[in-house]
Amino acid sequence: MDRIAAFAFAVAAATTLAGCASAPAAPSSPAARYIVVRHAEKASDDPRDPTLSAAGLERAQRLAARLREEPLGAVYVTGYRRTLQTGEPAARGHGLTPIVYDAKSPAAQFAAQLRRERPASATLVVGHSNTAPDIAAALCACAVEPMPETEYDRRMIVDFDAQGRATLWIERDR
Repeated sequence: MDRIAAFAFAVAAATTLAGCASAPAAPSSPAARYIVVRHAEKASDDPRDPTLSAAGLERAQRLAARLREEPLGAVYVTGYRRTLQTGEPAARGHGLTPIVYDAKSPAAQFAAQLRRERPASATLVVGHSNTAPDIAAALCACAVEPMPETEYDRRMIVDFDAQGRATLWIERDR
């Protein structure tokens, strides 16, 4: 009887350990996350500083819904109405006031500012087709595809782990 009990214990222990060894590791939360997007679709109401079109306003609401569970600590927008209107719903949903940054700041300089000011939170950055990819590239120190003028659905997510290693993720609206 002792041999049977010992055998049963060994089988149970081996099964338990095998289950632990083969279980996927739980994804760890990043130490810092930067979500970089281009502003949503713009209207044709003002050639210098247009507002968002109806489609753009809808996209901004979808972005806010997508980021509802994200622990946003800040939302950065440029001084243009289309970036403010894109980031404002997400900011409002988290009780935040958007922070205006200079759209003409060099990407590397702005990325360094973000890393200094927001080293341990999730941050939404709303830029432009000619700035958003460069900001993401400066954050991750990796190559990021340029963005055509017609592209509005790409989210470039740069996660930093506790050791400071960056990973770039690309998401698109479905």
